[in-house]
Parts: sequence; structure tokens; C-alpha cells
Amino acid sequence: MVYYQKAKKMKRKIEIMDTTLRDGEQTSGVSFSAAEKLTIAQLLLEELNIDRIEIASARVSEGEFQAVKGITAWAESKGYSDRIEVLAFVDGGISIEWMKKAGAKVQNLLTKGSMNHLTHQLKKTPEQHFAEIAEIIALAKENDIETNIYLEDWSNGMKNSPEYVFRFLDFLATQPVKRILLPDTLGVLIPSQTFEYISKITAKYPKIHFDFHAHNDYDLSVANVLEAVKAGVNGLHVTVNGMGERAGNAPIESVVAVINDFLPEVKINVKESSLYSVSKLVETFTGYRIPANKPIVGDNVFTQTAGIHADGDNKNNLYFNDLLPERFGRKRKYALGKTSGKANIEKNLQELGLQLNQEDLKLVTQRIIELGDKKETVTKEDLPYIISDVLDSQTYEDKIVIETYVLVHSKGMRPSTTLCLKIDGEIIEENAQGDGQFDAFMNALTKIYKSKKMTLPKLIDYAVRIPPGSSSDALCETIITWTNGKKEFKTRGLDSDQTVAAIKATQKMLNIATA
Repeated sequence: MVYYQKAKKMKRKIEIMDTTLRDGEQTSGVSFSAAEKLTIAQLLLEELNIDRIEIASARVSEGEFQAVKGITAWAESKGYSDRIEVLAFVDGGISIEWMKKAGAKVQNLLTKGSMNHLTHQLKKTPEQHFAEIAEIIALAKENDIETNIYLEDWSNGMKNSPEYVFRFLDFLATQPVKRILLPDTLGVLIPSQTFEYISKITAKYPKIHFDFHAHNDYDLSVANVLEAVKAGVNGLHVTVNGMGERAGNAPIESVVAVINDFLPEVKINVKESSLYSVSKLVETFTGYRIPANKPIVGDNVFTQTAGIHADGDNKNNLYFNDLLPERFGRKRKYALGKTSGKANIEKNLQELGLQLNQEDLKLVTQRIIELGDKKETVTKEDLPYIISDVLDSQTYEDKIVIETYVLVHSKGMRPSTTLCLKIDGEIIEENAQGDGQFDAFMNALTKIYKSKKMTLPKLIDYAVRIPPGSSSDALCETIITWTNGKKEFKTRGLDSDQTVAAIKATQKMLNIATA
């Protein structure tokens, strides 16, 4: 009875084969150096714990040969040789010779999985093709090279020439082949077809190991993977960030999450917590940018933007799902912008160790909404600056107001400013030129003060900074030091534009000086 219970709990093991270094490198504009290939191979096998990796196509180039040689030498020293695979061809043994010299021990032999490819590309009969394949398999065995078989265009083969596919599988069942790889080469399958075709094959050949290789042309690769596993497939092919030809392959990050969350009867070895770090490294090596909304690894996928969501998270995590960011070595964020509510801001303040009363929180929220309306991005690191600016603005009464201004900067001409200032209800307008836009602004302001026989404090220092650690384009802070002859004081201005920030700091100075 005890034995039965243990057996009942055993999960079905699914192998994960990553083909980022082979099929993923077929992404337009992507080419890995030998050093990058070795680094990625090491991370895939040791950091992510991938079962197998496909690292190259045989006979491609001298650079590819050297890259494979470096990876196989490292793999042999670690005992990983049987986990390194190379795409090979039915070419009379040329690929076998190439692999021997490169130190590769497993070939993924590319064959034709549809009559359409066989008759129009190879222009051969099934008998001719099978005979040549048998020769390559035998030659590989003589050279201690293990063989897996790709049935290229298999999905169209099942659609249009299923009798050929099963005839081919009947032949392969007689051969010393370890795995048969079923690719949806052109990404044409829908989930119901994936389940139907693979179910028929696994039912007829229950003792053969089958891999499924999905492409994402209709954005169905992950859904097709899910159905392939349900249909009894033994292995899956994936790439980091879904890289690959055309729309790419099934992305490892999504495949792992889906299997772990929706197929409890299945076991995979991939280490979830390392997916994000490996994804970012591959992004860096390739220059192939990850979309911000890409599941699991995109910048925005664990960011709550709407204030109602942040409020719900404060109330028993109402907007959480099973995709907790900590699973993937990430953290949940609360965006700051025009849809932010007080809850978003409070979440960010908590991380900074700051607290505000409700009235001040309301004022800070309003300032962030104003920035969001300008399409500016605000980050957590910007918050202390916004708080300082908002609270500082409450310490004096605006008796002098800069109503409006026009800043002009033209090639070949000195910058100029037209300024409209309100002093105790009276509006005064003046124009001036200067060595820069803010200098022109100060010259116009000086004219107005002289006309009113008022004394303008003297600017003695001017500094600009952005919030440390901020990655946003929203804010810069201008800090100006003034003197009225008796004492020095500083004012700060905050804006996305440096000159506007300086003007805001100047308006504060005008009102402090007259207080």
C-alpha cells in the first residue's frame, strides 16, 4: 500500500532542450562570438539546469567550428558531453567528420518530415531518403556519435501527408535513434492540432522518445507546448527570450512558468529563479531588446500602474496571481504616473522608509499626476525630490508670480527671453538677450526689478542634478544659491527641463526675498 502511494505521486519527467545558440542565433541580426557562446552554454547547463542544449549547425563556418570546439572541451571536463547537441545533415558523412573534429557527441540529424519537402527540395523518393538516413545513423554509431532525428516540416507533413510521416516513423522505429524531434517548422499549428497529431504518434509508438519544437508565427508556441505535453511528448525545445527565425521559438521563461503552474503531474529541472538574469545577459549579448510587456522577463510585467491595483494589493493582495516576481528573481513595482493613486505612492514611500500625512500625500499625488499628463516617467528615486519641492512650495505666499515667458534659441542669434511678471497684481512685461536662455531670463527679470526700483538678490551658485539611481527622464533639480548682501539662501526648482527648473527656483527666490 505504501509503495502504491509513492508511485501515484511520481511525476512524469519532461526534458528541456534549449536551442538559443543554434535556432535562436537565426534571429535576424544576431551572431554570438565564441566567448559569448561558451558563457551562455555554461549558464544554460549550470545556472538554469537545462537538460540539453543545441549549440550550432555543422559545417557553417570556421568561427562556428571553434565555438563548438570550445564548448565541447568545457563540457567534457564537466561530464556534460551527452548534453551538447549539434544540427547535422544527410550529407554522406561530412557533418559526422566535422563533429568528430569539433568534439561533439550528439547529432540532431535534419531529415524531411513532409512529402512536400522531400519531393520538391530533395527530389527523392522515401526509399532513397530512408536509405541515406540509415547510412548516416550507422556511420554516427561507428564514430560513437549519438543520433536524434529532426523531421523538418513535420507539422505540414501531418496535415498534408500523414501516411508518409507514419511510414517514416515506422522506419525510424527500427533504427538506433535516441530521440525523434517533431518541429512545427513554419509555426502553422493550432493547439487542438498539436494535441491531435502528437497523441496519435505517442499512442502508436509508446516506447519512443519524442521532442516537440514549436515556432511562434501565430503567437501560439506556448499554447502548443502545453498541448504537446498533455499529448504525451517527452521533450520540449525552447530559446531564451523566444529568439529564433521569423517570430521566434517557444520562450523558455513562459514555457517553464506554464508547465510549473498548470501541469502538476509533470516535472522539469529548470531553475526558475535564474531565468531573468540569463534572459538579461542574452539580451546584452545580442542587442535584441526584450519587449517591456513580455511575460516573465519584460520590464513592466511585475509593475502595477493603476492606483486601484496598488490599493487592492494593500488589501489582502487582491491583484496578485501565481506569477509572483520572487519566483524569477524579481520584485513587484508600483509605477508612478497619471493613473497613480495614493496607494502607489505609499508603496514606493514604504520602500524608501518615508511617511507623509494625508494632506501632503495628496499634494505629492497631484504633482505626479501633472508629470504623467506631460508623458513624463517618474521613478521611486524621484520621490524625495518631488516631496521636497511640494513641501517647500508651501512655506511662502506667492506675491510675485512669473505669469508666462517665451524662451528663444536660434542658430546664429543670441538667446532671448520675453518675460511677463505679476507683482502685487500688476503685470509687467520685458524682453532681453543673454549668453544662454536662463541668462536672458535673468536679464529680463533685472530690467523689471530696476523699473520698479526693487533690489534683486544676486545669483552666486547654480547646480543641476538628477535623483541618484533614477532611470527616468522626468526630473532634474536645479539648486541656486543667492545672496541679498546680508545672508545666503538656496532655492530649488524641479522639472523635466533644466531651464524651467531654474525659473521655478527663481520664482521661489523672488517670494522668499520679499517675505
